[in-house]
Amino acid sequence: KRYVRICLGGVKDEAEIRGHRKTYVGAMPGRITVALQQAKVANPLMLLDEIDKTSSDYKGDPSSAMLEVLDSEQNAKFIDHYVDMPVDLSEVLFIATANDVHTIPRPLLDRMELIEVNSYTENEKLHIAQEHLIPKQIEKHGLKADQLTISKNAIWKMARNYTKEAGVRQLERKIGDICRKSAMEILEKKKKSIHVTERNMEHYLGKELYSYQMANEEDEVGIVRGLAWTSVGGDTLQIEVNMMPGEGEILLTGQLGDVMKESAEIALSLVRALLPKEEEFFKTHDFHLHVPEGAVPKDGPSAGVTMTTAIYSAVTGKKILAKVAMTGEITLRGRVLPIGGLKEKLLAAKQAGIQKVVVPKENKPDVEELEEEITEGMQIVFAGSISDVLKEALVQK
Repeated sequence: KRYVRICLGGVKDEAEIRGHRKTYVGAMPGRITVALQQAKVANPLMLLDEIDKTSSDYKGDPSSAMLEVLDSEQNAKFIDHYVDMPVDLSEVLFIATANDVHTIPRPLLDRMELIEVNSYTENEKLHIAQEHLIPKQIEKHGLKADQLTISKNAIWKMARNYTKEAGVRQLERKIGDICRKSAMEILEKKKKSIHVTERNMEHYLGKELYSYQMANEEDEVGIVRGLAWTSVGGDTLQIEVNMMPGEGEILLTGQLGDVMKESAEIALSLVRALLPKEEEFFKTHDFHLHVPEGAVPKDGPSAGVTMTTAIYSAVTGKKILAKVAMTGEITLRGRVLPIGGLKEKLLAAKQAGIQKVVVPKENKPDVEELEEEITEGMQIVFAGSISDVLKEALVQK
């Protein structure tokens, strides 16, 4: 198919889509009609780039004008105000891109089929770098293929310790940095070829920018590893609980959002219900729940089971297995609720050296869809209630 691209980022005038009426000075047809004209065929592939970045003002709402364009039942007779005749868009294949679907109006989203592109795995990043990014950057910097080689482990180290992203843009920039430094060395030091490995990576890219918090070495009381989804992939969260004499209050620190604050309160109520014999203990002790990295805001409905397990461990004195991580929201009666972003969370757990991950039972279909390389080497346990979680996470004496 012939290909045309329309960038919708920053478009806030309805006439950009529908065209101006001919009575206006400087009237022009809309972008859709112009793109169809450029393609010179009735059935091109039209890319609507950044469809979530359109905005509305007093000149109209472009998102509303897009409703007719993307509706397969109506777009055979799309009216452009400039052409003032029905334009047939029924044979056009539209592909739209967006970073955040939450900013796309619901009626417009209803006319689209959504394909979510998740984070790349480390293995995918390796293949993308080897097959596309490295040859592209070598050519761009005027080098020959035999003048620069980057080892497999070096690419992994670059993806892990020098970039923190879901895609590969930053990885491509880092490869570009290596190419520039290599080109300078070949020119000034008359080197014939350069081989970049894990060991000499620091010479080309400087100190490591990111490090992953590895799983704890020892089983401890009141410390649990949770899993979180972030815009740049997944991450692990360590949740710590301490107790001190008091009146049964709970203190929360670590810049937690409203959802996580509520999860902590539910967790405390649930533990009190699970341990009725310890009621006197709860009345005479305060709890301090902290999520390290206090400068980073944290919020999301997937830390309920982690907080419950940490508080339960602190009260009973039972140790939590160091190589266990968990994710899931909890109800007041102890049911484990499903969560999203499982692929990214499991990747984060794998990077942190976690051996067992407890996930909600209702997320079983999501796990079955994942590639083997993500789940390989990890035991994934499904939990339907808090008792299942505690059974897997606590050290059984």
